[in-house]
Amino acid sequence: MKAAKAQLLKWRADGAQIAASCIGTFILAEAGLLDHQEATTTWWLAPLFRQRYPTVLLDESRMLVPSDVGVTAGAAMGHLDLALWLIRKASPELASVVSRYLLADIRASQAQYIIPNHLAQADPLIQRFERWARDHLKKGFSLQGAADALATSARTLQRRCEAVLGKSPLSYFQDLRVERAQSLLHGSGLDIEAIAAEVGYVDGATLRTLLRERLGRGVRELRTDLL
Repeated sequence: MKAAKAQLLKWRADGAQIAASCIGTFILAEAGLLDHQEATTTWWLAPLFRQRYPTVLLDESRMLVPSDVGVTAGAAMGHLDLALWLIRKASPELASVVSRYLLADIRASQAQYIIPNHLAQADPLIQRFERWARDHLKKGFSLQGAADALATSARTLQRRCEAVLGKSPLSYFQDLRVERAQSLLHGSGLDIEAIAAEVGYVDGATLRTLLRERLGRGVRELRTDLL
């Protein structure tokens, strides 16, 4: 590791742009190259990354994050997105041809692949919050109500969510709503209004907006993807 860090720092000092994907982003962070830079990594190691490198501006929902250092990419297959991104910088036409040969497209987000309950395993309080949240999806979110149920303070719950997940309790609650809605889109015959009611929204329009904001796809596209 020491040799790798030294070599990375030398390349960077010489003006090289550096790219890494998946767990390789940990090496860049360990070398200090991502301090105060935006970055991404494989989504399921995000809590560990955030704990080890608190000065890095991590957003594990993104597949690719350019920065002053170079570019970081997400989970294991993110190296394909990274390679296509680098090719596209030189020639968008060539990147299009290569992606067709590889049967691969650049994906802007890892959000649709994230499994919220996996992230919750990183911290006992967050794990308990996740269980509480799943039981209250239809009832709606209350930070104080969640904190009271978990025998903690609202401030502590807010801090732990930010530290472990990099997001607020409400944002994580919405992640669980999205996950449940996706499941119902795939595994039930319910229309969007009924699904919205199941995850605590008064109408389908609000849920449609949330799904598009979080996943970059509309309801019709999501149903097609899951066929």
